[in-house]
Amino acid sequence: METKENSSTEFTILNAAKEIFERKGMVAARMQEIADEAGINKAMLHYYYRSKQLLFEAVFKSAFSLLAPQINEIINADTSIFEKIRNFSSNYISFVMKHPYLPNFIIQELNRNPDFVKKIVAEKNFPNISKFKQQVDEKVEEGVIRPIKAEQLFINIMSLNIFPFIGSQLLKGLVNVNEEAYKQLMEERKTEIADFIINSIKLK
Repeated sequence: METKENSSTEFTILNAAKEIFERKGMVAARMQEIADEAGINKAMLHYYYRSKQLLFEAVFKSAFSLLAPQINEIINADTSIFEKIRNFSSNYISFVMKHPYLPNFIIQELNRNPDFVKKIVAEKNFPNISKFKQQVDEKVEEGVIRPIKAEQLFINIMSLNIFPFIGSQLLKGLVNVNEEAYKQLMEERKTEIADFIINSIKLK
């Protein structure tokens, strides 16, 4: 019974922390705010997580552990390069729309705590693009796609999918749309990005 209660409390804490981190960012968030959001006292919060950094890492890992297997499955599936591009854009955007804090989390940690990023890269489920690289090389050789390094193609895919979420506030202002209209634009990008990339590399 105690184990179930502990698990339930920890789940509540992680959800509360996610909400606060999403609204205020890692630096501005306060442990007391997270405790209040979770409906517990600060002492109990510290019982589960001794510091804000440890709590932040737990929230990050929780979300990333859902995303990483999806990316791995898509890029290592027995599907065409074009299907991979379409599936990646559709799945990634759907995921991030449910976890909008995640891209900014990653950027924050890249700049603030490189050692934590190394921990994530070392995780067993961290995406491996070896098969994707081999497939791209084969399709270049066969004349299906224009000559391009697989690494460059993967960076293009990642960049076009990630930036609209990292730069959402700026982009909303530049294209002059409200939150709802921007969400619709993101839905449209599930196919827009894929079409753009495929058309840029397709030869046949």
